[in-house]
Amino acid sequence: MKSPRFEGKVAIVTGAGRGLGRAYALELAQRGAKVVVNDAGLAMDGTGESAAPARQVADEIVSAGGIAVANTGSVDDLSQARALVEQALDAFGALHIVINNAGILRDRSFAKKDLADFRKVLDVHLWGTVQVTHAAWPILMNQQYGRVLLTSSGSGILGNFGQSDYGTAKTAMLGLMNCLALEGERKNVRVNTIKPAAATRMAQGVVSDAIFAKLKPELIVPAALCLVADDAPNGWIVQATGGHFSRVVFAQNEGVDLGAGASCDALAGRWERIEDISALMPVKHQETA
Repeated sequence: MKSPRFEGKVAIVTGAGRGLGRAYALELAQRGAKVVVNDAGLAMDGTGESAAPARQVADEIVSAGGIAVANTGSVDDLSQARALVEQALDAFGALHIVINNAGILRDRSFAKKDLADFRKVLDVHLWGTVQVTHAAWPILMNQQYGRVLLTSSGSGILGNFGQSDYGTAKTAMLGLMNCLALEGERKNVRVNTIKPAAATRMAQGVVSDAIFAKLKPELIVPAALCLVADDAPNGWIVQATGGHFSRVVFAQNEGVDLGAGASCDALAGRWERIEDISALMPVKHQETA
């Protein structure tokens, strides 16, 4: 892969007023992209709003000689998600890259979880990603070029106490990516997912102070930018943590084929073959559900 450059590209980064989104936006601009810096300025639980974070990052980019505009819309509002895409077209006449990064947290164990909070987390993470991507999709497909990045997390892939809503949304990103990567491939629209662990507001109180100090958001940026570059892969999940990067894949074991003799008793008698993960094979796409 060539070192990513983004001259002539227009990028939307959601949740770009702070943390990872800010780091993505700054580096994209430094490497030549025109950036729409989206951030509604919400508190970590999704309450309140402020135009300051998005405007500050856009101003920072411009002051450094880059090109950016601020957008303060909330991605979970359909009209505002569509307006975000329209702003990219109005400001720069094009759109090539969409990085879906916006998110909130409302942590509480499932037994104590208010379902309204559960829905709100899904609305921002999952529905917000769907709405922004859906608004951008016809543009990317029609021009036969697009790069879309989704954001998952360890809570989605491995689970985390008190984050059933957040984890659900983050696992859903993988299903969304798998389908969109297939649909976009014929039109050179590539869709990937990043699984970051970084010292942002979302990580405060979740990891120790010692680990938190090592997880600078800037150390996630290389993976994000490679996943939206011209020669980006398609349908990949890349984990990025404190400067360490790896590919995450779905895998299955050989299992057991019981054929026409399949029964509960027969399967129970061979269950050790289901448990054995000493030899795993990558899961390949099948046309059946």
